[in-house]
Amino acid sequence: MRITRVLSAALLALGLAAGPAAADSSPSPSEEGSAPTEAGTSFRTATEIEQGQQATADGSAGDYLYWSFPADAGQRPTVKATVKLPGTHAAETWRVDVYDGLRRRQACQWGAQTRTAAADAPSVELACVLRTVRAWSEPWANDPLPGTYYVRLTVVNLPTSDLGLRVGAEVRVDSADMGGAAAVDGRLAEPLVPGAAVKSAADGEDSGTSAVLSAIEPEDGWSSGWWSDRWVWTGIGGVLAALAGIAGYALTRGSGRPARVPPGA
Repeated sequence: MRITRVLSAALLALGLAAGPAAADSSPSPSEEGSAPTEAGTSFRTATEIEQGQQATADGSAGDYLYWSFPADAGQRPTVKATVKLPGTHAAETWRVDVYDGLRRRQACQWGAQTRTAAADAPSVELACVLRTVRAWSEPWANDPLPGTYYVRLTVVNLPTSDLGLRVGAEVRVDSADMGGAAAVDGRLAEPLVPGAAVKSAADGEDSGTSAVLSAIEPEDGWSSGWWSDRWVWTGIGGVLAALAGIAGYALTRGSGRPARVPPGA
């Protein structure tokens, strides 16, 4: 009974210690600032959005619309896009693609990445669930890595009669925290963000331009790459193994000297 009580108390203490760590690791939507109301027309002019924001934009059928967002190691981003179509139009097919910081197209695990809107349909909804972002990968691999990701929304099958019609777009990115199950050994020296952007000199300073890194990053900053809740569960496993060893010793050692053995033996 004493051993059972010790095991129960240890498990309860470890569970309370691990609970807040798991809760704190989940991402929260950004509440700072207003959501963007326009989209870029290329990778270089992509509009920056935070995860959890509902970005909107107006455009014309046939345009390429671009947004960018940050994704860190251990996250599994989900990109959802809704295209609001005009009242009268022919059948047309829309597509959403996601690219990483090296502008490599990332495959979707699941989701309706391409959909065809029937004639005169009011809207079409698209979705793409990416693979879990890894902290490190081999140079030849196409694994998603921490850094900036680009969303491109466009129509891929459009009748000539509908070219240039006004459309509206809504884009939202959310992530699920996969935790230690997706942790790997190693990390990147720097996240894959745009190499350089040109920023005009501020008023009152010398004329010219200066190269700056993109300011977009996760709300809590980029992770170091070595910490995950895998360490917590490894510690719990070590403690349980030690307690199991103590319990096994206590059960097998018996009560001491057998009663049938003479005292002088």
